[in-house]
Amino acid sequence: MLRWFKAMLVAGVVALTAACGGGGEERPDIARLAQQDTQLSVLAEAVAAAGLAPTLAGPGPYTVFAPTNAAFADLLQRFGMTKEALFADRALLTKVLTYHVVSGRVLRQQIPVGQPITTLQGETFTIDANLTLNDQCGCTARLVATDVLAGNGVVHVIDHVLLPKL
Repeated sequence: MLRWFKAMLVAGVVALTAACGGGGEERPDIARLAQQDTQLSVLAEAVAAAGLAPTLAGPGPYTVFAPTNAAFADLLQRFGMTKEALFADRALLTKVLTYHVVSGRVLRQQIPVGQPITTLQGETFTIDANLTLNDQCGCTARLVATDVLAGNGVVHVIDHVLLPKL
Protein backbone atom coordinates (compact mmCIF):
# COMPACT_ATOMS: atom_id res chain seq x y z
CA MET A 1 0.00 0.00 0.00
CA LEU A 2 2.82 2.41 0.85
CA ARG A 3 4.54 1.60 -2.47
CA TRP A 4 1.30 2.37 -4.35
CA PHE A 5 0.91 5.70 -2.47
CA LYS A 6 4.51 6.73 -3.32
CA ALA A 7 3.95 5.83 -6.98
CA MET A 8 0.76 7.95 -7.09
CA LEU A 9 2.55 10.84 -5.35
CA VAL A 10 5.41 10.75 -7.87
CA ALA A 11 2.94 10.54 -10.78
CA GLY A 12 1.01 13.52 -9.38
CA VAL A 13 4.16 15.62 -8.99
CA VAL A 14 5.26 14.79 -12.54
CA ALA A 15 1.82 15.68 -13.92
CA LEU A 16 1.70 18.93 -11.95
CA THR A 17 5.19 19.92 -13.04
CA ALA A 18 4.34 19.33 -16.69
CA ALA A 19 1.03 21.21 -16.39
CA CYS A 20 2.74 24.21 -14.80
CA GLY A 21 5.39 24.49 -17.48
CA GLY A 22 8.16 22.96 -15.44
CA GLY A 23 8.89 20.35 -18.07
CA GLY A 24 11.98 22.07 -19.42
CA GLU A 25 10.32 25.03 -21.16
CA GLU A 26 12.75 27.89 -21.46
CA ARG A 27 11.99 31.59 -21.53
CA PRO A 28 12.64 33.25 -24.89
CA ASP A 29 15.73 35.45 -25.21
CA ILE A 30 15.20 39.22 -25.26
CA ALA A 31 15.22 39.47 -29.08
CA ARG A 32 12.59 36.74 -29.39
CA LEU A 33 10.54 38.16 -26.53
CA ALA A 34 10.28 41.50 -28.38
CA GLN A 35 9.28 39.69 -31.58
CA GLN A 36 6.51 37.85 -29.74
CA ASP A 37 5.05 40.93 -28.02
CA THR A 38 2.74 42.96 -30.29
CA GLN A 39 3.39 46.17 -28.35
CA LEU A 40 7.16 45.79 -28.97
CA SER A 41 7.06 44.88 -32.69
CA VAL A 42 8.67 48.15 -33.84
CA LEU A 43 11.48 47.62 -31.32
CA ALA A 44 11.97 44.10 -32.72
CA GLU A 45 12.13 45.51 -36.26
CA ALA A 46 14.60 48.19 -35.16
CA VAL A 47 16.82 45.65 -33.41
CA ALA A 48 16.90 43.56 -36.60
CA ALA A 49 17.58 46.61 -38.80
CA ALA A 50 20.51 47.64 -36.58
CA GLY A 51 21.95 44.12 -36.62
CA LEU A 52 21.59 43.82 -32.84
CA ALA A 53 19.37 40.73 -32.77
CA PRO A 54 22.32 38.33 -32.32
CA THR A 55 23.53 40.39 -29.34
CA LEU A 56 20.11 40.43 -27.67
CA ALA A 57 19.75 36.71 -28.37
CA GLY A 58 23.17 36.05 -26.83
CA PRO A 59 23.94 34.87 -23.33
CA GLY A 60 23.84 38.30 -21.67
CA PRO A 61 22.51 38.89 -19.17
CA TYR A 62 21.00 42.18 -20.27
CA THR A 63 18.39 44.57 -19.00
CA VAL A 64 16.43 46.30 -21.75
CA PHE A 65 14.27 49.35 -21.26
CA ALA A 66 11.95 48.59 -24.18
CA PRO A 67 9.99 51.41 -25.84
CA THR A 68 6.49 50.51 -27.02
CA ASN A 69 5.25 50.93 -30.59
CA ALA A 70 3.48 54.12 -29.47
CA ALA A 71 6.79 55.43 -28.11
CA PHE A 72 8.43 54.92 -31.50
CA ALA A 73 5.46 56.56 -33.27
CA ASP A 74 5.85 59.59 -30.99
CA LEU A 75 9.60 59.76 -31.68
CA LEU A 76 9.10 59.62 -35.44
CA GLN A 77 6.46 62.35 -35.28
CA ARG A 78 8.65 64.59 -33.08
CA PHE A 79 11.54 64.31 -35.54
CA GLY A 80 9.39 64.37 -38.69
CA MET A 81 10.96 61.11 -39.76
CA THR A 82 9.66 57.89 -41.23
CA LYS A 83 10.41 54.51 -39.71
CA GLU A 84 12.26 53.57 -42.91
CA ALA A 85 14.47 56.66 -42.67
CA LEU A 86 15.32 55.90 -39.03
CA PHE A 87 16.08 52.27 -39.83
CA ALA A 88 18.25 53.30 -42.79
CA ASP A 89 20.54 55.35 -40.51
CA ARG A 90 22.12 52.32 -38.89
CA ALA A 91 24.66 54.32 -36.84
CA LEU A 92 21.96 56.51 -35.29
CA LEU A 93 19.63 53.55 -34.77
CA THR A 94 22.37 51.54 -33.04
CA LYS A 95 23.29 54.49 -30.81
CA VAL A 96 19.66 54.96 -29.75
CA LEU A 97 18.93 51.25 -29.24
CA THR A 98 22.07 50.47 -27.24
CA TYR A 99 21.15 53.44 -25.00
CA HIS A 100 18.21 51.28 -23.86
CA VAL A 101 20.37 48.29 -22.84
CA VAL A 102 22.22 47.78 -19.58
CA SER A 103 24.68 44.99 -18.92
CA GLY A 104 23.46 42.59 -16.25
CA ARG A 105 20.03 41.55 -15.03
CA VAL A 106 18.50 44.45 -13.07
CA LEU A 107 15.09 43.73 -11.59
CA ARG A 108 12.74 46.54 -10.57
CA GLN A 109 13.73 46.29 -6.89
CA GLN A 110 17.43 46.55 -7.85
CA ILE A 111 17.14 49.75 -9.92
CA PRO A 112 19.51 52.32 -8.41
CA VAL A 113 17.01 55.14 -7.93
CA GLY A 114 18.58 58.55 -8.51
CA GLN A 115 21.94 57.10 -9.53
CA PRO A 116 23.37 57.22 -13.07
CA ILE A 117 22.75 54.00 -14.97
CA THR A 118 25.42 53.28 -17.58
CA THR A 119 24.18 51.78 -20.83
CA LEU A 120 25.91 49.55 -23.39
CA GLN A 121 26.14 52.68 -25.54
CA GLY A 122 28.34 54.25 -22.85
CA GLU A 123 26.18 57.14 -21.68
CA THR A 124 23.92 57.29 -18.65
CA PHE A 125 20.33 57.96 -17.68
CA THR A 126 18.62 58.07 -14.29
CA ILE A 127 15.40 56.72 -12.82
CA ASP A 128 13.71 58.63 -10.03
CA ALA A 129 11.49 57.37 -7.21
CA ASN A 130 8.38 57.89 -9.38
CA LEU A 131 9.77 55.40 -11.95
CA THR A 132 10.53 58.20 -14.40
CA LEU A 133 13.58 57.76 -16.61
CA ASN A 134 15.53 60.91 -17.48
CA ASP A 135 17.70 60.74 -20.60
CA GLN A 136 20.64 62.82 -21.85
CA CYS A 137 18.39 65.09 -23.95
CA GLY A 138 16.12 66.16 -21.10
CA CYS A 139 13.26 63.88 -22.12
CA THR A 140 11.48 61.51 -19.79
CA ALA A 141 9.89 58.08 -20.03
CA ARG A 142 7.86 56.09 -17.54
CA LEU A 143 8.13 52.43 -16.67
CA VAL A 144 4.81 50.88 -17.68
CA ALA A 145 5.72 47.23 -17.06
CA THR A 146 8.64 45.79 -15.13
CA ASP A 147 10.40 42.50 -14.62
CA VAL A 148 9.40 40.80 -17.87
CA LEU A 149 11.80 37.89 -17.58
CA ALA A 150 13.70 36.57 -20.58
CA GLY A 151 16.10 33.66 -20.84
CA ASN A 152 19.05 36.06 -21.01
CA GLY A 153 17.90 38.95 -18.88
CA VAL A 154 14.94 41.16 -18.09
CA VAL A 155 12.83 43.70 -19.95
CA HIS A 156 11.19 46.80 -18.52
CA VAL A 157 8.65 48.40 -20.89
CA ILE A 158 8.73 52.20 -21.20
CA ASP A 159 6.41 54.74 -22.81
CA HIS A 160 8.96 56.91 -24.67
CA VAL A 161 12.19 56.35 -26.56
CA LEU A 162 15.23 57.43 -24.58
CA LEU A 163 17.79 59.56 -26.39
CA PRO A 164 21.51 59.79 -25.80
CA LYS A 165 23.40 62.95 -26.70
CA LEU A 166 23.02 63.15 -30.46
